[in-house]
Amino acid sequence: MSQWMTLFQKEVLEMWRNFKWIWVPLTFILLGVSEPLTSYYLPQIMKSVGGLPEGAIFEIPKPTAGAVLASGLSQYSTIGALVIVLGTMGIIAGERKSGVAAMILVKPVSYFSFITSKWAGSLLLVWISLFIGYISTWYYTGQLFDWVPIGEFFQSFVLYGLWLTVILTVTVFFSAALLSPGMAGFISLALALIISILSGALSNLLEWSPSQLTSYAGVLLTGGELPSDTMPAILIALLLIVILLWLSVFLFKKKELAA
Repeated sequence: MSQWMTLFQKEVLEMWRNFKWIWVPLTFILLGVSEPLTSYYLPQIMKSVGGLPEGAIFEIPKPTAGAVLASGLSQYSTIGALVIVLGTMGIIAGERKSGVAAMILVKPVSYFSFITSKWAGSLLLVWISLFIGYISTWYYTGQLFDWVPIGEFFQSFVLYGLWLTVILTVTVFFSAALLSPGMAGFISLALALIISILSGALSNLLEWSPSQLTSYAGVLLTGGELPSDTMPAILIALLLIVILLWLSVFLFKKKELAA
């Protein structure tokens, strides 16, 4: 355990040196505050842009607080996912390419500790960044519209965090399986996009897909209740994370021993 903690602390420190602890949370904060501010000032923005005939009345119905918060959360499924993939696609492939991984593994370091400590360090960054960004969305939504119950806030936060954890784990898997960080990032983004599109288009057939967690969070915020398929989707997401982590260790060890 002490070996794992040492590697974990090294990973956290490395992210400080790479300024990930600054730019990733800042990006999530900007994403978080943009939606409630844009929704609130949209009528003034449209009015200032102009282009309407004289005397025309342009009215935009005021959205509910839940709808604003759900719309803000959707930013993390797109831009947030891109930030996660770009920030972690070289987490293993990059160190293998530079020779750092070989230097570390020469010592009595287990492959399991090497992979999982990197995953855990990135996971900590993702969840903290998401929390900071999302609580910014919640605060500004409350100030400008209405306050969403704190219970719904935390439930939707966990659902989105779990989906982003799946994306992170997929990226770690391809980073361990491939030598190119760029290819690992491209495949991870493409796979996340394909799963999201298929889950949206075939929602009646893929109710238990982990990507549906984002939709279920939106349903909770706008309707006040979680769909019945939420728990199966959570369990499948957790199972997928465990399987991908195991495969990451297995493939990385196989490639390193063959090298």
